[in-house]
Amino acid sequence: MLLTNIQIATMTGGYGLIPDGVILVENGRIVWVGPGSDAPAHVGNTINGRGRLVTPGLIDCHTHLVYGGNRANEFEQRLTGVPYAEIAKSGGGIMSTVRATRAASEAELE
Repeated sequence: MLLTNIQIATMTGGYGLIPDGVILVENGRIVWVGPGSDAPAHVGNTINGRGRLVTPGLIDCHTHLVYGGNRANEFEQRLTGVPYAEIAKSGGGIMSTVRATRAASEAELE
């Protein structure tokens, strides 16, 4: 499959953008990415992206598998419109979890 007429966000050099980009997919894998002017010859399914933006598949790599404390009450507060700054000012927020993690023993965290 050849995906043409797309803008491609890249992470080359921090952040880059290929304004008239093409992506070639073979057997379910991306095998080529670049500007349309450099696209390899392709016979098969071609999809016009109509200028849409294509970004890399990003994941949330900032995950804490083990931590102390519980912030479920803060989630409920946020759902009812309480600003995060107010939650933090009253002792909640990310620092409450940091404090709870630091205060917990290894056994408690385990």
